[in-house]
Amino acid sequence: MTEITFLLNGETVRVAAEPTRTLLDWLREDRGLTGTKEGCNEGDCGACTVVVTDDLGVKALNSCILFLPQLHGKAVRTVEGFKGPNGEMHPVQQAMIDHHGSQCGFCTPGFISSMVAGHQQGRTDHDVVLAGNLCRCTGYAPIIRAAEAAEAAEAADSPTWIDDDSAEVAAAPLAIAPETEDELAAWVEANPEATLIAGATDVGLWVTKQMRDLKTVAFLNRCADLREIEIGASAIRIGAGVTMTKLRELLAVYHPSYAEMVRRYASEQVRNAATLGGNIANGSPIGDNPPALIALGATLHLRKGAVRRDLPIEDFFLDYGRQDREPGEYVSGVTIPKSAPALRVYKLSKRFDQDISAVLGAFNVTVESGTVATARIAFGGMAGIPKRAAHVEAALVGKSWTEATIEAAIAGFAKDFTPMTDMRGSAGYRLESAQNMLRRYFADLSGKPVNVLEVHA
Repeated sequence: MTEITFLLNGETVRVAAEPTRTLLDWLREDRGLTGTKEGCNEGDCGACTVVVTDDLGVKALNSCILFLPQLHGKAVRTVEGFKGPNGEMHPVQQAMIDHHGSQCGFCTPGFISSMVAGHQQGRTDHDVVLAGNLCRCTGYAPIIRAAEAAEAAEAADSPTWIDDDSAEVAAAPLAIAPETEDELAAWVEANPEATLIAGATDVGLWVTKQMRDLKTVAFLNRCADLREIEIGASAIRIGAGVTMTKLRELLAVYHPSYAEMVRRYASEQVRNAATLGGNIANGSPIGDNPPALIALGATLHLRKGAVRRDLPIEDFFLDYGRQDREPGEYVSGVTIPKSAPALRVYKLSKRFDQDISAVLGAFNVTVESGTVATARIAFGGMAGIPKRAAHVEAALVGKSWTEATIEAAIAGFAKDFTPMTDMRGSAGYRLESAQNMLRRYFADLSGKPVNVLEVHA
């Protein structure tokens, strides 16, 4: 079996490239590094968090849904590897002691890992950095205080031993991890039934929860050209391998409402691994990106061998679990307009952070001289696929942009959608929520505060 090579706590290791062996299992069972804990085993609790360094920088990742081949050529640090060469503690470890940030301690190694990654990045948005780490006994206040206290050590006492992980690790080509998109296209065409793994934030659960044997797989994370972003005069082409973290950074400049939704997309650890292409290709009716991309009028790029194909992204989703993609064809990228000042994306979920949407609405209405010229409105969580609200759009176009027009268009939602009832919300709740999102959008464009983080009693 092919070997993979990476740094583990500063030491070069070579291990068999078992395609669906998780880093968490390998750390605990083969290396005896039991500081990294298994909690949910699906990327939700953060107990298994480790720090990974590669050409994109330092990041926190969930080791429970991280497969060994994804680490080829990278550097990994577990909680055992944060101490210095003379046994000195990392500043965040000392701060956790000083501020009493641990009780039972089960979650603490994961918190430490996330805090180390944030410290290395110079982050001060600790609530965001730690949103993917669950603590059931200590409470977050002392943990946040510890993270804030460690900020002071950033300049004077920043650990140099972790900086060494940025050195390139010699890694031979790996058959199941193509280096270029051309190699990938040829491989997928020859293996049309294979499972393609980008961040494994979805596929990982097929293994850890469903116990599925994935048989033939390929890893996309080494295809640098799939991670490219091309900014043109009027459009932006985003490679399928761009992570949600990088996507958020891009969108913050051009589409801030969309970027704010991405901040609430899962957690820091998941955003660091999950890719835009993966979120589109899995065809989930509750995927957060497709409604926003549909509202933007995005063009999806597909590839099969040497043949490339483009289509409006809304045409990609045919029915629940079914997309317009041939065997051997994969999502290569997506192109969005560079400017859409009226775009707003609203995510509704039971928790503000790290939760699956009950309803996600994306609105992009252009108004000229007080009249609606165009309208693109799309929803997730309202049908078996991400879908446009065609009747609502028709009720708006050509009408005056007034509250009366909005109220008249509300009836169109019942024609466009027949939502389901499940654990995240009833059909009636979803329908009423979608209607209220249109009202919110009108208020938003009118300059009224509509964000729960902006509205105060």
